[in-house]
Amino acid sequence: MKLYPIETGNLRLDGGAMFGVVPKVLWQKTYPSDENNLCNWAMRCLLVVDGDRRILIDNGIGNKQDEKWLAHYYLNGDDTLEKSLNSFGFRPEDITDMIITHMHFDHCGGSVKWNADKTGYELAFPNATYWTSKGQFEWATNPNRREEASYLKENILPIYESGRLKLIEEEGEILPNISAKLYHGHTESQLIPHINCNGTTVVYMADLMPSASHIPMPWIMAYDTRPLDTLHDKERFYAEAIKNKYVLFFEHDLYNEACTLHETPKGVRVERTGKLAEFL
Repeated sequence: MKLYPIETGNLRLDGGAMFGVVPKVLWQKTYPSDENNLCNWAMRCLLVVDGDRRILIDNGIGNKQDEKWLAHYYLNGDDTLEKSLNSFGFRPEDITDMIITHMHFDHCGGSVKWNADKTGYELAFPNATYWTSKGQFEWATNPNRREEASYLKENILPIYESGRLKLIEEEGEILPNISAKLYHGHTESQLIPHINCNGTTVVYMADLMPSASHIPMPWIMAYDTRPLDTLHDKERFYAEAIKNKYVLFFEHDLYNEACTLHETPKGVRVERTGKLAEFL
Protein backbone atom coordinates (compact mmCIF):
# COMPACT_ATOMS: atom_id res chain seq x y z
CA MET A 1 0.00 0.00 0.00
CA LYS A 2 1.07 3.55 -0.75
CA LEU A 3 -0.44 6.81 0.50
CA TYR A 4 -0.27 10.10 -1.40
CA PRO A 5 -1.32 13.46 0.09
CA ILE A 6 -3.39 15.27 -2.52
CA GLU A 7 -3.42 19.04 -2.17
CA THR A 8 -6.39 20.77 -3.82
CA GLY A 9 -5.76 24.41 -2.85
CA ASN A 10 -6.55 26.50 0.21
CA LEU A 11 -9.42 28.60 1.53
CA ARG A 12 -9.67 31.31 4.16
CA LEU A 13 -12.16 31.07 7.02
CA ASP A 14 -12.78 33.20 10.08
CA GLY A 15 -10.62 32.16 13.03
CA GLY A 16 -13.46 32.63 15.49
CA ALA A 17 -15.66 30.26 13.51
CA MET A 18 -12.88 27.69 13.37
CA PHE A 19 -12.00 27.84 17.08
CA GLY A 20 -15.39 28.51 18.64
CA VAL A 21 -15.31 29.66 22.26
CA VAL A 22 -11.50 29.62 22.46
CA PRO A 23 -10.30 33.26 22.69
CA LYS A 24 -8.18 34.60 19.87
CA VAL A 25 -5.42 35.45 22.33
CA LEU A 26 -4.96 31.70 22.74
CA TRP A 27 -5.59 30.24 19.28
CA GLN A 28 -3.49 32.81 17.43
CA LYS A 29 -0.44 31.44 19.23
CA THR A 30 -0.86 28.17 17.34
CA TYR A 31 -2.59 29.21 14.10
CA PRO A 32 -2.00 32.61 12.46
CA SER A 33 -4.67 34.92 11.02
CA ASP A 34 -4.58 38.02 8.84
CA GLU A 35 -5.82 41.54 9.63
CA ASN A 36 -9.39 40.43 8.88
CA ASN A 37 -9.19 37.52 11.33
CA LEU A 38 -9.09 35.04 8.45
CA CYS A 39 -6.99 31.90 8.75
CA ASN A 40 -5.70 29.99 5.75
CA TRP A 41 -6.75 26.33 5.62
CA ALA A 42 -5.72 23.45 3.39
CA MET A 43 -8.14 21.17 1.58
CA ARG A 44 -5.88 18.13 1.65
CA CYS A 45 -7.20 14.82 0.38
CA LEU A 46 -5.58 11.39 0.51
CA LEU A 47 -5.02 8.85 -2.25
CA VAL A 48 -4.69 5.25 -1.11
CA VAL A 49 -3.20 2.84 -3.64
CA ASP A 50 -3.72 -0.74 -2.52
CA GLY A 51 -3.37 -3.48 -5.09
CA ASP A 52 -5.63 -2.65 -8.02
CA ARG A 53 -7.66 -0.12 -6.00
CA ARG A 54 -7.05 3.61 -6.12
CA ILE A 55 -9.08 5.12 -3.31
CA LEU A 56 -9.47 8.87 -2.92
CA ILE A 57 -10.69 10.33 0.38
CA ASP A 58 -12.54 13.65 -0.03
CA ASN A 59 -11.94 15.87 -3.05
CA GLY A 60 -11.96 19.56 -2.10
CA ILE A 61 -14.23 22.39 -3.17
CA GLY A 62 -14.27 21.75 -6.93
CA ASN A 63 -14.70 24.46 -9.55
CA LYS A 64 -18.38 24.35 -10.54
CA GLN A 65 -19.48 27.40 -8.57
CA ASP A 66 -19.44 30.92 -10.00
CA GLU A 67 -16.76 33.46 -9.16
CA LYS A 68 -19.00 35.43 -6.80
CA TRP A 69 -19.65 32.36 -4.66
CA LEU A 70 -16.02 31.24 -4.66
CA ALA A 71 -14.87 34.74 -3.70
CA HIS A 72 -16.44 34.29 -0.25
CA TYR A 73 -13.74 31.74 0.54
CA TYR A 74 -10.65 33.55 -0.78
CA LEU A 75 -9.28 30.50 -2.58
CA ASN A 76 -5.52 30.53 -2.90
CA GLY A 77 -2.56 28.32 -3.74
CA ASP A 78 -1.40 26.74 -6.98
CA ASP A 79 -2.60 23.19 -6.32
CA THR A 80 -5.70 21.61 -7.82
CA LEU A 81 -7.05 18.11 -7.42
CA GLU A 82 -6.21 17.11 -10.98
CA LYS A 83 -2.71 18.64 -10.89
CA SER A 84 -1.93 16.84 -7.64
CA LEU A 85 -3.16 13.51 -8.97
CA ASN A 86 -1.15 14.04 -12.15
CA SER A 87 2.00 14.78 -10.13
CA PHE A 88 1.89 11.18 -8.87
CA GLY A 89 0.99 9.72 -12.25
CA PHE A 90 -2.77 9.36 -11.77
CA ARG A 91 -5.88 10.75 -13.45
CA PRO A 92 -9.47 11.11 -12.19
CA GLU A 93 -10.41 8.18 -14.44
CA ASP A 94 -8.04 5.96 -12.45
CA ILE A 95 -9.94 6.35 -9.17
CA THR A 96 -11.84 3.16 -8.28
CA ASP A 97 -13.36 4.34 -5.00
CA MET A 98 -14.29 7.85 -3.81
CA ILE A 99 -14.83 8.05 -0.05
CA ILE A 100 -16.66 11.19 1.12
CA THR A 101 -16.30 11.85 4.85
CA HIS A 102 -19.29 14.20 4.77
CA MET A 103 -21.04 16.31 2.18
CA HIS A 104 -20.07 19.86 3.12
CA PHE A 105 -18.97 21.69 -0.02
CA ASP A 106 -15.26 21.88 0.86
CA HIS A 107 -15.09 18.09 1.22
CA CYS A 108 -17.15 16.84 -1.74
CA GLY A 109 -17.28 19.74 -4.22
CA GLY A 110 -14.89 17.95 -6.55
CA SER A 111 -17.15 14.88 -6.81
CA VAL A 112 -19.13 16.33 -9.71
CA LYS A 113 -18.13 18.59 -12.59
CA TRP A 114 -19.76 20.38 -15.50
CA ASN A 115 -20.18 18.35 -18.66
CA ALA A 116 -18.31 19.46 -21.79
CA ASP A 117 -20.88 22.03 -22.96
CA LYS A 118 -21.93 23.10 -19.43
CA THR A 119 -25.52 22.03 -19.87
CA GLY A 120 -25.44 19.64 -16.92
CA TYR A 121 -23.28 17.73 -14.50
CA GLU A 122 -21.31 14.50 -14.64
CA LEU A 123 -19.21 12.51 -12.21
CA ALA A 124 -15.63 13.74 -11.90
CA PHE A 125 -14.50 10.16 -11.24
CA PRO A 126 -16.44 8.22 -13.86
CA ASN A 127 -15.10 4.78 -12.94
CA ALA A 128 -15.40 5.13 -9.18
CA THR A 129 -17.83 3.80 -6.62
CA TYR A 130 -18.75 6.66 -4.28
CA TRP A 131 -19.02 5.96 -0.53
CA THR A 132 -20.46 7.96 2.36
CA SER A 133 -22.57 7.19 5.41
CA LYS A 134 -26.31 6.70 5.12
CA GLY A 135 -26.90 9.05 8.05
CA GLN A 136 -24.88 11.83 6.43
CA PHE A 137 -26.55 11.40 3.04
CA GLU A 138 -30.02 11.63 4.60
CA TRP A 139 -28.91 14.65 6.64
CA ALA A 140 -27.42 16.37 3.58
CA THR A 141 -30.49 15.83 1.40
CA ASN A 142 -32.83 17.15 4.11
CA PRO A 143 -30.58 19.76 5.74
CA ASN A 144 -31.25 21.79 8.86
CA ARG A 145 -31.23 25.57 8.61
CA ARG A 146 -27.83 25.87 10.22
CA GLU A 147 -26.06 23.64 7.73
CA GLU A 148 -28.09 24.04 4.55
CA ALA A 149 -25.65 26.53 3.01
CA SER A 150 -22.92 23.89 3.26
CA TYR A 151 -24.90 21.28 1.33
CA LEU A 152 -25.12 22.07 -2.37
CA LYS A 153 -27.50 19.84 -4.30
CA GLU A 154 -25.27 19.93 -7.39
CA ASN A 155 -22.55 18.25 -5.31
CA ILE A 156 -24.86 15.52 -4.05
CA LEU A 157 -27.78 14.62 -6.29
CA PRO A 158 -25.77 13.71 -9.43
CA ILE A 159 -23.90 11.09 -7.40
CA TYR A 160 -27.14 9.55 -6.17
CA GLU A 161 -28.75 9.70 -9.60
CA SER A 162 -25.75 7.96 -11.18
CA GLY A 163 -26.44 4.80 -9.20
CA ARG A 164 -22.79 4.67 -8.11
CA LEU A 165 -23.35 5.73 -4.48
CA LYS A 166 -22.97 3.19 -1.68
CA LEU A 167 -24.22 4.13 1.78
CA ILE A 168 -22.55 2.89 4.96
CA GLU A 169 -24.93 2.16 7.82
CA GLU A 170 -22.57 0.70 10.41
CA GLU A 171 -18.98 1.04 11.51
CA GLY A 172 -16.53 -1.52 10.21
CA GLU A 173 -14.47 -2.47 7.18
CA ILE A 174 -15.73 -0.94 3.94
CA LEU A 175 -12.77 -1.91 1.73
CA PRO A 176 -9.75 -4.12 2.35
CA ASN A 177 -7.49 -2.33 4.87
CA ILE A 178 -9.94 0.57 5.28
CA SER A 179 -12.53 0.71 8.03
CA ALA A 180 -15.00 3.47 8.83
CA LYS A 181 -16.01 4.92 12.17
CA LEU A 182 -18.88 7.37 12.54
CA TYR A 183 -18.84 10.56 14.61
CA HIS A 184 -21.76 12.89 15.16
CA GLY A 185 -20.53 16.14 16.73
CA HIS A 186 -19.52 18.16 13.67
CA THR A 187 -22.38 16.82 11.57
CA GLU A 188 -24.49 13.69 11.48
CA SER A 189 -22.56 10.45 10.88
CA GLN A 190 -19.28 11.92 9.69
CA LEU A 191 -17.32 9.00 8.25
CA ILE A 192 -13.73 8.85 9.47
CA PRO A 193 -11.56 6.38 7.49
CA HIS A 194 -9.00 4.29 9.38
CA ILE A 195 -6.35 2.96 7.01
CA ASN A 196 -4.13 0.00 7.83
CA CYS A 197 -0.99 1.00 5.95
CA ASN A 198 1.48 -1.85 6.25
CA GLY A 199 0.81 -2.20 9.99
CA THR A 200 0.43 1.50 10.85
CA THR A 201 -3.06 2.93 11.32
CA VAL A 202 -3.48 6.29 9.57
CA VAL A 203 -6.69 8.14 10.36
CA TYR A 204 -8.05 10.74 7.96
CA MET A 205 -9.31 13.35 10.41
CA ALA A 206 -11.64 15.42 8.17
CA ASP A 207 -13.58 17.76 10.49
CA LEU A 208 -13.38 15.59 13.58
CA MET A 209 -10.17 17.52 14.19
CA PRO A 210 -9.36 19.89 11.33
CA SER A 211 -5.86 20.75 12.55
CA ALA A 212 -3.24 19.98 15.17
CA SER A 213 -4.35 23.17 16.92
CA HIS A 214 -7.71 21.51 17.64
CA ILE A 215 -6.21 18.71 19.73
CA PRO A 216 -6.91 20.27 23.19
CA MET A 217 -10.27 18.96 24.34
CA PRO A 218 -12.37 22.18 24.36
CA TRP A 219 -10.92 23.53 21.10
CA ILE A 220 -13.98 22.88 18.96
CA MET A 221 -15.26 24.63 15.84
CA ALA A 222 -18.28 26.92 16.07
CA TYR A 223 -19.45 25.12 12.93
CA ASP A 224 -20.07 21.90 14.88
CA THR A 225 -23.77 21.17 15.18
CA ARG A 226 -23.46 19.28 18.48
CA PRO A 227 -20.39 20.55 20.36
CA LEU A 228 -21.00 18.38 23.42
CA ASP A 229 -21.06 15.34 21.17
CA THR A 230 -17.77 16.54 19.68
CA LEU A 231 -16.27 16.40 23.17
CA HIS A 232 -17.47 12.82 23.48
CA ASP A 233 -16.17 12.03 19.98
CA LYS A 234 -12.74 13.36 20.89
CA GLU A 235 -12.60 11.44 24.17
CA ARG A 236 -13.52 8.22 22.37
CA PHE A 237 -11.02 8.82 19.61
CA TYR A 238 -8.12 9.83 21.88
CA ALA A 239 -8.37 6.67 23.94
CA GLU A 240 -8.06 4.58 20.78
CA ALA A 241 -5.42 6.80 19.15
CA ILE A 242 -2.98 6.73 22.06
CA LYS A 243 -3.44 3.04 22.80
CA ASN A 244 -2.99 2.03 19.17
CA LYS A 245 -0.42 4.66 18.15
CA TYR A 246 -2.55 6.13 15.37
CA VAL A 247 -1.09 8.62 12.91
CA LEU A 248 -3.52 11.52 12.40
CA PHE A 249 -3.66 12.94 8.88
CA PHE A 250 -5.10 16.47 8.70
CA GLU A 251 -7.32 17.71 5.92
CA HIS A 252 -7.32 21.39 6.85
CA ASP A 253 -4.07 22.12 8.70
CA LEU A 254 -1.97 24.21 6.34
CA TYR A 255 1.16 23.81 8.46
CA ASN A 256 1.01 20.22 9.74
CA GLU A 257 0.25 17.25 7.52
CA ALA A 258 0.22 14.60 10.24
CA CYS A 259 0.88 14.00 13.91
CA THR A 260 0.84 11.50 16.75
CA LEU A 261 -0.62 12.05 20.23
CA HIS A 262 0.40 11.44 23.83
CA GLU A 263 -1.03 12.00 27.29
CA THR A 264 0.40 14.89 29.34
CA PRO A 265 -0.48 16.40 32.74
CA LYS A 266 -2.55 18.98 30.80
CA GLY A 267 -4.40 16.33 28.80
CA VAL A 268 -3.90 14.86 25.35
CA ARG A 269 -1.45 16.85 23.26
CA VAL A 270 0.52 16.57 20.02
CA GLU A 271 3.53 14.30 20.41
CA ARG A 272 5.14 14.90 17.03
CA THR A 273 4.19 16.57 13.75
CA GLY A 274 5.56 16.05 10.27
CA LYS A 275 4.88 14.91 6.75
CA LEU A 276 2.83 11.74 6.50
CA ALA A 277 5.73 9.86 4.89
CA GLU A 278 7.84 10.47 8.00
CA PHE A 279 5.49 8.29 10.07
CA LEU A 280 5.29 5.34 7.68
